[in-house]
Amino acid sequence: MTMKTKQENIFSSKTLSYFLQLAETMNYTQAAQILGITQPALTQQIKKLERTVGAPLFFSVGKKLHLSDAGATMLAATQEIYEVLNQATDEIQRSTSATSGAISIGFLASVEDSVFNAFIAKYYKMHPDIAVNFRMMTRREIWERLENNQIDLAVMYLPDDSIKNWKPYESRTIFDEQLMFLHHDDVLAGRDTVSFNETVDSPWVSYPDDYFLSHLMREMYKNQLVTIPKPVAQFTTPFQIAEFSNRTNVDTALPESFYVAHQNEITAEAASFNPAIHFELSFVFRKGKDQIPRIANFLDELDAYLAEEDYLTRIVADSSRLLAKPDNAK
Repeated sequence: MTMKTKQENIFSSKTLSYFLQLAETMNYTQAAQILGITQPALTQQIKKLERTVGAPLFFSVGKKLHLSDAGATMLAATQEIYEVLNQATDEIQRSTSATSGAISIGFLASVEDSVFNAFIAKYYKMHPDIAVNFRMMTRREIWERLENNQIDLAVMYLPDDSIKNWKPYESRTIFDEQLMFLHHDDVLAGRDTVSFNETVDSPWVSYPDDYFLSHLMREMYKNQLVTIPKPVAQFTTPFQIAEFSNRTNVDTALPESFYVAHQNEITAEAASFNPAIHFELSFVFRKGKDQIPRIANFLDELDAYLAEEDYLTRIVADSSRLLAKPDNAK
């Protein structure tokens, strides 16, 4: 009975999720905020786990938190437990129907979503028994939900070097994307490309520093030995960035897909960076997810949809149809 009680204490879902979050952030305050609990409550749970296993799982050097040897062992074991549970869930799901059930998709909030909205509407008409749960998320939210098997597919930008453990995941490219420089400079008007040095003289609006595209831009400017412009404002969505740029005439950089979809609403001129800033819009999913019948069918039909018309072509067409009447409207 004692052994069973100890195992229940260690392997309760709440205890493991608290431990994993702290191991990821190595910061009690940040982990508690993400978990939606107080810092003392998190500390209490970690101390309880340490008493159960009989060893400290973390130690501090100055203000920096580190995993102890026992903590590293516990982290490896916890990850293995989650992996076994996820694999079991996926194996069960592989025996399900291709035309019924639910598909949960996490969509990076900074990505233009019009093509996916149009495809999901078409997919519903073909497969009304498939419920698609489509949710806009931050990178952190996407990876937390992938790790916990709470979403089947993520739509996000790659390569993302902030993710250290790619072993359990696969990716599938949807579209080769690039960042466009949006400006209000008469000297640069009509130019197809602009060098990095030519982008630094005017104020900027950008994504927050911890967003993928901000990180990508910092790396590119660094590689070009150019100091990246300091933003006068930062927003989390491309709509907010474009609107701020329209109202203030400050410069920015946004994905080509968003610019193509909304160029009639954007007052700035667009040019490619030279050299270009390329990245990929991709599906990311746990290994084996694409073998689940309904998910395999969804991915195959999206491939066929984009084979008929490519991604950028559909962005223009689908955005213009956004407010059109449905087929059965009179």
